[in-house]
Amino acid sequence: MSEIPETSKIKHAKYTPGLEIAITTAGLVFTLIATVIAGWQLASVLAANIAAGEWGSAALHGLFAFIVAVLVYGGLVYQFARLSCVRRARQHRPASRAELERIFDGQAAPLSILIPSYREEPRVVLTTVLSAAFQEYPNRRITLLIDDPPVPGNRDDAQQLEQTRRLPQQVKAMFEVPARRFSTALLAFERRVATGQLDVEKERARLQSCYRQAAHWFAAERDAWLRHDHIDDLFCERVLGAQASALQERAETIAAARVPQGNDFVAEARREYRRLASLFSVEVTTFERKRYQNLSHEPNKAMNLNSYIGLIGRSWREVAGPDGLLLQPASPGAADLEVAAAEFLITLDADSIILPDYALRLVHQMQRPENRRLAVIQTPYSAVPGAPGTLERIAGATTDIQYIIHQGFTGWQSTFWVGANALLRRTALEAIVQHEEERGYTVSRYIQDRTVIEDTESSIDLVDRGWTLHNYPERLAFSATPPDFGSLLIQRRRWANGGLIILPKLLRFLARGPGKLRRLPQAFMRIHYLASIALVNTGLLIILEVPLTDSVQRLWLPLTALPYFALYTRDLMQLGYRGSDILRVYALNLVLIPVNLGGVGKSLQQAWTRAKIPFGRTPKVQGRTAAAPLYVAALYLLIGLWSVVAGFDVAAGRWAHAGFAAVNAAFLGYGLIAFVGLRESIEDMSAGFVNRWQAARAPAANPALASAQAEAFRTGSPDPQLRSAAPEQRQEAHQA
Repeated sequence: MSEIPETSKIKHAKYTPGLEIAITTAGLVFTLIATVIAGWQLASVLAANIAAGEWGSAALHGLFAFIVAVLVYGGLVYQFARLSCVRRARQHRPASRAELERIFDGQAAPLSILIPSYREEPRVVLTTVLSAAFQEYPNRRITLLIDDPPVPGNRDDAQQLEQTRRLPQQVKAMFEVPARRFSTALLAFERRVATGQLDVEKERARLQSCYRQAAHWFAAERDAWLRHDHIDDLFCERVLGAQASALQERAETIAAARVPQGNDFVAEARREYRRLASLFSVEVTTFERKRYQNLSHEPNKAMNLNSYIGLIGRSWREVAGPDGLLLQPASPGAADLEVAAAEFLITLDADSIILPDYALRLVHQMQRPENRRLAVIQTPYSAVPGAPGTLERIAGATTDIQYIIHQGFTGWQSTFWVGANALLRRTALEAIVQHEEERGYTVSRYIQDRTVIEDTESSIDLVDRGWTLHNYPERLAFSATPPDFGSLLIQRRRWANGGLIILPKLLRFLARGPGKLRRLPQAFMRIHYLASIALVNTGLLIILEVPLTDSVQRLWLPLTALPYFALYTRDLMQLGYRGSDILRVYALNLVLIPVNLGGVGKSLQQAWTRAKIPFGRTPKVQGRTAAAPLYVAALYLLIGLWSVVAGFDVAAGRWAHAGFAAVNAAFLGYGLIAFVGLRESIEDMSAGFVNRWQAARAPAANPALASAQAEAFRTGSPDPQLRSAAPEQRQEAHQA
């Protein structure tokens, strides 16, 4: 295989475990010492305020102390997670290939791979489906859960839907020749064994030839694949190319290895033939829940998955109802739809790629005797390497850092299910299922959809019922990062929405029953995960705009954050990023303050109104997604506000706060230019506000255009007139 291009190489942290543990421990000690000293200073000032009856100053100092505590809390969580991640990496002993491939000796547990898709580009979905199809697991079935409206509203949508529906036939045609070849080779081998015509040397030569043919097939597919972007590069090199190399290496190993005799050779040869045959023997189907009136039509990914999970292992027939088709149980002989049983499920987002040994390694881990209560195992997804744009690269860097944090969470028994990819035990889902009424029909909820971060709430449901979750310490899954600010806004606002709603459920779990003290480390990690977006962004906004105190020695306060930023920078560099990217990450976090607070506001809105917030799907389409004008305007407002605050601080002699506000205004200005774009920001604000003004003047003048704008903005239409509709309109159209 040719050398992998730099743009498609996977980024792994190059840890020397002993050194990293020592550095992280030193950082934790330094942070705690600096925090104690800064806390003592703040407490002294606060006590003096109270003693003097200066209640206003006491309140300001108390608020400042709380915000500092929140920021330090986040730094400590990162360092504890990093420490755990390094320790787990040092202790990790992956199963050998020989141990993993014993699965081909018998009947493997049935595995169903579910790929929820909503108006995705067929080209993007195809790479995801193929990465699932190429899993080295013998008993797998793939279902593409198409959530597009079954009756498209325009020609483009109809064409895209038809292309998506044809993907299973495309995969079948792609696999047909090698599937037939290697299935025939397996049957011929079994005949030779049964008739006593097995010649060891000739059989070894046949196996070599089969492996070389398989390697050639993957290499040819890699070379013929049309590469549009870095995602295609990753797929070609780490799926197609990696398989070609592995199969060629196996052929050479067979040629050089000592040949066992008798039954040992038969067992090994049978395993090799079964592995080759199963590699191309996979069923790919589609399912569209919206065709059936008695399945959920809630517009979110969770109910798309739930609708199909409820059908698994049973036979169904289509029956005409008063409002459309219904699915009803049927005997196998009279069924229109047979849904195969599955012991395990993989849920995989339609813009994600899993490496060929993902299922093999995770199912093996799930089936270990000590993991009988393991409900979810995953490899938190990494960013696709080689992103061409600054925003995509820096947002991807934060994703790669989150991988470290989530791996660390597992060391503290605080794993959260991350929904882009995961292997699920179906019996665990059955343990948390809820049945509710929707439009007069009973629907099953295995995965919660009360919030838009459904995997996070389901994590709490599972641990509350005695199940565990686990992050496998290897990078085996990758997911696309939004390439522009408009789509990143929708994704990150969704991520920020729901934590506060789930927090009471977590607190009830932590406080209930025996073993509360043992849950303290878990509480430390989990509470921060749910509450940090609200607390950190609100706190940072307050201390930037209001000089809460000028009475505290300032040396120790910034020192509390020094280890966090130093370790973050070190991790970025070990992952292949530049050390200076820590400044860009900081700028991106400032740009996302209005976005995160928008998501938090949606949580508060849902808590107040008890009405679900529509699921804002991240657009995955060609062309730029316009950003909501209010969020872009908020960035300009913050730059101006922090600049004015810095000016007032200079006039009042508050030099430290003046510098703090001015530096952050400069970083935010850079973030606006680098991540949003000046021209793009002006376009989005002007188009968005003009459309709102026109809609306010004549709301019923052209309802067809208004609907088209909302729908086009949701799908990322290249038409600038349609794209300029606001994200709220997009969600309203989807909810409708």
